[in-house]
Amino acid sequence: MTKSESFVSLLLLAARKNMLKKAVFSKPVEAAHVRMVLTPCAIRGRQAVQASLYQTDNKVLHKNYDLADENTAGELLARMDGWLQADLFTDAGQCEFKRSRSGNTMLSGAQQLDKALNAQEGSPEQPAHNRVKDYLLTGEEPFLQALGISDSSGRVHDKKQAKFRQINRFLEYVRDASKELPAEGPLQICDLCCGKSYLSFAVYHYFANILHRDVTMTGVDLKKDVIAYCNEVAAKAGFAGLRFIAADVSAYEPDGHVHMVVSLHACDTATDLVLHKGVFWSADVILSTPCCHHELNRTLNCRELEFLSGYSMLRQKFCEAATDALRLKYLESNGYSVEALELVDPEETPKNILLRAVRSRKFDPASLKRRRAQEQYEAARAFLLGQREDRS
Repeated sequence: MTKSESFVSLLLLAARKNMLKKAVFSKPVEAAHVRMVLTPCAIRGRQAVQASLYQTDNKVLHKNYDLADENTAGELLARMDGWLQADLFTDAGQCEFKRSRSGNTMLSGAQQLDKALNAQEGSPEQPAHNRVKDYLLTGEEPFLQALGISDSSGRVHDKKQAKFRQINRFLEYVRDASKELPAEGPLQICDLCCGKSYLSFAVYHYFANILHRDVTMTGVDLKKDVIAYCNEVAAKAGFAGLRFIAADVSAYEPDGHVHMVVSLHACDTATDLVLHKGVFWSADVILSTPCCHHELNRTLNCRELEFLSGYSMLRQKFCEAATDALRLKYLESNGYSVEALELVDPEETPKNILLRAVRSRKFDPASLKRRRAQEQYEAARAFLLGQREDRS
C-alpha cells in the first residue's frame, strides 16, 4: 500500500467511526486552487464526506463522497495527486502526508493513528449534512439578503461564506452572554466602529426577533456613506429600534445605560477605544474581536525580549498576544470577568480571537483583587514599553 493509499484509508476509517474532524489539503499543484478541506457529513442518512475546494477566484466547489460507494476510495486517492501536503485531524489523533515535486512521499503519525482509531468504537451519532441548520441565522433573513450576504432564495454567496460563519459564531457568544443581561425590560446595545454593520443587524435581529426583547441598538462609525446605507437597510428591514450614527466613537455618548457593547474587527487601537467606552459606561457585557495589532509592534522596547523581537514574524505574533492579554488585564482591573475565545477556525482568518468581558455585579474598586489586576497591568505595560524605574 502506498503512502497516499494509507492516508485515504485512515481518512475513511476515521469517517466511518464518526471520528473525523477534517482533512486539509494544501500546497496545490494547480495554480487555480488554494486548498481543499474534507469534513464529515450525512446524505439521506448515509455517512459521507464533503470536499470543499477553495479557488483563487474566491469560488468554493463542493462534492460529496458516499462512504458506502466502492468508488469513493479511488476518487479520493485520485484527488490527492493535486496536492503536495495533506493533514488529517481526528478525535484519536492526526497524521501528515507530504509529497515533493520530484515524487518522493512521506507519511508521519500513520501507525499511531491507525492503532488509536482501531482501538476506538467511535460515536454512534452521525453529523448533519447541512450545518447551516444549526446556525442562529440561516441566510433566509431579509436583512442578510439586503446586505448582500445571501441571494433572494436564501443561499449564502460563496464569497460571503466566511463572513456568514463569523457572524453566526459571534452571535452564539452573544446568546451565551445574554444571560448576564437583565431578564426583563428594555435593552440598549452599542456596536462601536461598526463599519458595514453586519454584526449590528444580526445582534438586533437576535434580541428583537428571536428573543422578542425590547431593544434599542446603535451602530457608530465615522464613514458617513456607509452609515447612510445602513440606516436605509434598517428602515427597509423594519428594524425600528436599530439606528446608525456617523460620529467619532470617542465623542459618542448614549442616552441611558448601555447593557452590551459589541465590536467586530475594530482596527488596531480602535479596539482599545471600544473597550474603554464599554468600561466607562459600565456595560454589563463587552464582546470585541480585535483586528490588527500595530501599536505595540511600533512601541515595543524591552531588552529582555530582544531575542524574540528581532524576528519580524515572531515579533508580530508576540505583540498580538501581548496586546490582547493587556486588554484583558485592563478589563479585569475594572471589575470584569474576562476570557479570550476563538471566534472561528484560524484557517479562515487570523483575526479569530474574541475578548469577552462580563461586569461583576458586586465590583469593589478598593478590593485587593482589583488592585492586583491594576498593578499587573501597569507592570506588564511598563515592561513592554521600557518604562520601568529600574531601567537605565
